[in-house]
Amino acid sequence: MNCMTIQSTLSHKKNWKYDVFVSFRGETRNNFTDHLFAALRRHGIFAFRDDTKLQKGEVISEGLMEAIEGSQVFIVVFSTDYASSTWCLQELAKIADCSQVTGQRVLPIFYDVSPAEVRWQTGNYEQAFMKHEDRYKHNAEMMEQVRTWRRALTQVANLSGWDVKDKSQSAEIEKIVKEVTRILSPKPLSSVSNDIVGMESPVQELEKLLVSDSEDDVRVVGICGMGGIGKSTLATILYEKISHQYDVSCFVDDVSKTYGDCGPLGVQKQLLCQAFMEEDFQIYNLSLAANVIQTRFCPRKVLIILDNVDKGKQLEKLAIKREWVGRGSRIIIVSRDEHILREYGVDDVYKVQLLNHENALRLFCRKAFKYNHVTEGYECLTDSALTYANRLPLAIKVLGSFLFGRGISEWSSALVRLKENPTKDILDVLRISFDGLEDMEKEIFLDIACFFPGENEEYVNDILRIRGFYPDIGIRILIDKSLITRNQGSIIMHDMLRELGRSVVREKSPKEPRMWSRLWSYKDLSDALMENKAAENLEAIVLPKFVENMESCQKGQH
Repeated sequence: MNCMTIQSTLSHKKNWKYDVFVSFRGETRNNFTDHLFAALRRHGIFAFRDDTKLQKGEVISEGLMEAIEGSQVFIVVFSTDYASSTWCLQELAKIADCSQVTGQRVLPIFYDVSPAEVRWQTGNYEQAFMKHEDRYKHNAEMMEQVRTWRRALTQVANLSGWDVKDKSQSAEIEKIVKEVTRILSPKPLSSVSNDIVGMESPVQELEKLLVSDSEDDVRVVGICGMGGIGKSTLATILYEKISHQYDVSCFVDDVSKTYGDCGPLGVQKQLLCQAFMEEDFQIYNLSLAANVIQTRFCPRKVLIILDNVDKGKQLEKLAIKREWVGRGSRIIIVSRDEHILREYGVDDVYKVQLLNHENALRLFCRKAFKYNHVTEGYECLTDSALTYANRLPLAIKVLGSFLFGRGISEWSSALVRLKENPTKDILDVLRISFDGLEDMEKEIFLDIACFFPGENEEYVNDILRIRGFYPDIGIRILIDKSLITRNQGSIIMHDMLRELGRSVVREKSPKEPRMWSRLWSYKDLSDALMENKAAENLEAIVLPKFVENMESCQKGQH
């Protein structure tokens, strides 16, 4: 398996050439600065590095100037001899100028000098400037340049930074990289796709579930909901928003697929590759992978998101345990099946809700019209489309995209056709949940889809017991898998799931109702019974007002 390589997130305000420009004196090249560059690289941060060990001349190159202008964040490593280098001082002056003009961030690091020594140019910095002033005392232009260097030192040294003298370099570097990551991280709700609406409140609610009374607690939260409702989108937005707060973060975007293609080891390797920015981990068995996860994650505050988990054994085999991650870590598991989440032992479950009408309309308009409002003449058709999609984001996007650019008559034709032939792109996503059911639960699902959406639960249970389907456990499983819900004593199924169930019944013989296992339409029932052929597969038919409707159908034929 080829593990994905995680690229750094660049600012959306400008096409920056580099994430970071590091200004440093050669004396730190083989120790602190080298470790800093390595840490930035591990976290996917693209840093410009000037590898010229002995710069020639007194004027920095045009290429170096462009590198400074093209970097989003500046790190300045002040060391004992920093001010003795005119090259470093010219870099600093340019950095200070860019910071003031364009707002690029500057992070000062005081390696073996105090902030005051840099700010007021005392000690070694005073001696360095005495030499500069003596050297250029007969050159008015260069003396003005020296004064510019002094102002730049004072300006940058006054900024909040890190005094790393006599401190653990590795610990301080981790803090620096964390701050750089935070600066580079985009604003999640403003930078995501224009197709995404109604996520502000769910993100805030989910963030509340991640909060713990103790900063040391490890918290595990589940996200569940029916297919196409926006679980993965919500998890992605949350990840972009909070990942910078953690020492290590990783998002496995399709656990079910990766597990099916490459087994649990494939998921574990993807997890490790993302977390530690390595192209591959040479691990060939689950035991070794579990050991590496435990030893590498245990000392760190980590964020792990596992998307599309569809079987409990996947979590069991992955061996991602809360006791194997550092204090303050968060694990988020996304699944259609709430039972999987509860079995794993999550602290809370966030159930993603359908869009409200306002957000459903806004999303549909963006897909169908490329505006935030309905085009004149399409008002009634838009209402019909939204009624069909019933606030499900996936259905709204697919339907809106299909209708974009089409005329009113084409819209009318398409919406009529959809009632008989639901969109395959939508049903394929929902079908995944149905295919994962055991045979008994499939039968219960089909009965509800064909006959009972919105019916009283007690009545439904009585019929299902007569059918021999053990509804008490069967209904619970369908609820856990986000295929139905309970509401005031009734069984509720989304219109798209109802259409899925009916399409499953029709799929083998779409134009021959007598071959179906269930008949819910009086017309289809009448057609099936009018034929002089046995309905061999028929298990159940619609009962209410059967005789009355049959008589109506027969009268209409004479």
